[in-house]
Amino acid sequence: MDLITILVGIAVILFLVIFFNKNQKKGRYSNFPPGPKPLPIIGNALLLDLSKPHKTLLELSKKYGTIFSVQIGFDKLVVLCGYETIKDALLNHGDEFSDRPKLELFAKTTKDHGLIFANGENWKVMRRFTLSTLRDYGMGKKGIEDKIIDESNCLVQAFKEHGGKPFDNLQIINTAVANIIVSTVIGVRFDYEDPTIKKLVNLINENIRLLGSPLVRLYNSYPYLIHWMPGPHKKVFVNMKEMHDFIRETFTRQRKELDINDQRNLVDAYLTKQQEGKPESALYFHDENLIALVENLFTAGMETTSTTLRWGILLMMKYPEIQRKVHNEIEAVIGSAQPQVEHRKQMPYTDAVIHEIQRFGDIVPGSAPHTTSQDVTFRGYFLPKGTVVIPLLHSVLRDKAYFEKPYEFYPEHFLDTEGKLKKIEAFIPFSIGKRSCAGETLAKMELFLFFTTLLQNFTFQAPPGAILDLNPAMSSTNGPKAYEFCAIPRN
Repeated sequence: MDLITILVGIAVILFLVIFFNKNQKKGRYSNFPPGPKPLPIIGNALLLDLSKPHKTLLELSKKYGTIFSVQIGFDKLVVLCGYETIKDALLNHGDEFSDRPKLELFAKTTKDHGLIFANGENWKVMRRFTLSTLRDYGMGKKGIEDKIIDESNCLVQAFKEHGGKPFDNLQIINTAVANIIVSTVIGVRFDYEDPTIKKLVNLINENIRLLGSPLVRLYNSYPYLIHWMPGPHKKVFVNMKEMHDFIRETFTRQRKELDINDQRNLVDAYLTKQQEGKPESALYFHDENLIALVENLFTAGMETTSTTLRWGILLMMKYPEIQRKVHNEIEAVIGSAQPQVEHRKQMPYTDAVIHEIQRFGDIVPGSAPHTTSQDVTFRGYFLPKGTVVIPLLHSVLRDKAYFEKPYEFYPEHFLDTEGKLKKIEAFIPFSIGKRSCAGETLAKMELFLFFTTLLQNFTFQAPPGAILDLNPAMSSTNGPKAYEFCAIPRN
């Protein structure tokens, strides 16, 4: 290394040590939850499997209990494990745990706008607007059901075009699911081969994958160091800019043709809010909030549902006897008719399988991080305002107190002795409380209609000689590794 590099390195280390000591002297962390002793500067980073940190955190809970702390850099994080502890925090102390942390990676891209990482009144306004507008455009109603049915039939046709030969389902399923939220948000449905939707889906998929890389996970703890380094975070910023440019171009075009008396989609409704002239129009309904909101809806609306469906196909191949039982129930209840939401009540086994796919897939194992909105004493520990809190949903969906075989795929978890669907309180894949998933109702409808329509039409088989790996890929969410499958028509 040259002299300048060495001097800069020494200066950075001195700054970090001074900052570390200063924080330690503040006394803010007396009576803080226990945890492994941190090392100077790096904290507990060496203890964590940064590719799958939720696994390390679950192991640490066995030693430190259901509420403990870890430190990454100078950031002290509190981890909540088990259903009872997470419920206590997010429901019984919902207001105190309702904020989101300011994460440098997202601060640079969405600037705390939108829905997922917004706080305060801005978050409340955006959430109210999103929920009410999605309801207006059919979320949970017959209108959106018909849209999902049409899309599921398009997906069936796309599968049939492969003639029972092996293919990868990532792009097709992503596009089908994305079309539901995209048509609601900007009023467009894309063909599966359309280069625009292919590009958008690839941007989202690549960022979801890159956000799970160790260097990007460390970015928020060491932003001033990592930002100048080469690495996957650079590509994340490029992809986000490309996505935001597309969104800006889309609503700029819609603004020119807006008819406030004939609002066609969520963007039209937002643009109408901008023109109302009320104080909140300028405060909250500005273009930057719209960009972040649409990006949040695109990503969240596509990722978890499509990933769950991809787990579903993989698990049906892995367990053909379960696939046969789903086929039998579809034949008994629906026959050759079009699957509809109303059939779900008559199909407890299929419903239990879908629940178990969500539980076993464990799509968002760490949930999105929370932050305490004020000083709070929780279960005997003092958490200062601004403490980052991780509700470890992985620990809930693998809780032996609620699931007999937590590490196996076992649909009987959700069936009672009479074969009826059994509600399990700890089944919270969408999280709970004030920050629970805004699209939960839509996702449940999508999962049932897409899954039953696909299983009505196909038997899923692995290509000859293929090994079905149920270990998730390295990513910010728990998705299956890439695989090919054969969709054998059943009629």
